Amino acid sequence: MEPLLVHPVPPPAWLSGVLDAAGYPWRAVADAHDAVRDEPEEGWSGAVVCVDESPESGFALCRALRKREEPVQPLLVVVERLQLEELDFREDLFDDFVVMGASAAEIEARLSHLFRRTGRGKQHDLIVHGPLALNLETYQAALDGRPLDLTFMEYELLRFLAAHPGKVFTREVLLSRVWGYEYFGGARTVDVHVRRLRAKFGEEHAHLIETVRSVGYRFGTVRWLP
Repeated sequence: MEPLLVHPVPPPAWLSGVLDAAGYPWRAVADAHDAVRDEPEEGWSGAVVCVDESPESGFALCRALRKREEPVQPLLVVVERLQLEELDFREDLFDDFVVMGASAAEIEARLSHLFRRTGRGKQHDLIVHGPLALNLETYQAALDGRPLDLTFMEYELLRFLAAHPGKVFTREVLLSRVWGYEYFGGARTVDVHVRRLRAKFGEEHAHLIETVRSVGYRFGTVRWLP
């Protein structure tokens, strides 16, 4: 997949985190001149333009991308909530929009929808639940757009649980399914990895992995859905 054009330089940290976790390659450009100069040989796969700090320059870039002989699409615009009126009478400059700070799930859902609609781009193998996004191709994970620094087995445990939301697994089943039947570390290994994952999630999202007393663990499905 060719990179997405992203504006401005640098892009908001939450947005770059979302795109990285979802596995979308991207390049940041400052203006229409950079968009031409830095364009990959096969062209841009699409664009994500933030217009929160400088609406005029942001929309000017959108206009330039649309006026090209081969318009850049899909084009997703990011605005502040108070700027929604800025979109009036400019519908021809973008394909969809999101509000600044949107969740990883919403960004990924909108981009995936746009790529399906335009028939462009590569569809990534993802697990997305509320604020959590797991890219199964790149072994990356992000929470609220923030990349998570996970060990391989932390990622594998999280991937397995997130792939079966709401289902309870005993420690023994998790050991056999995640670590393998030949692992002799004992059930405490699961507890240690769950504790580490919760610490990396932070207090706000620690409940993503729920403890079921006297049974084991499950991936939460209620309190944190958007």
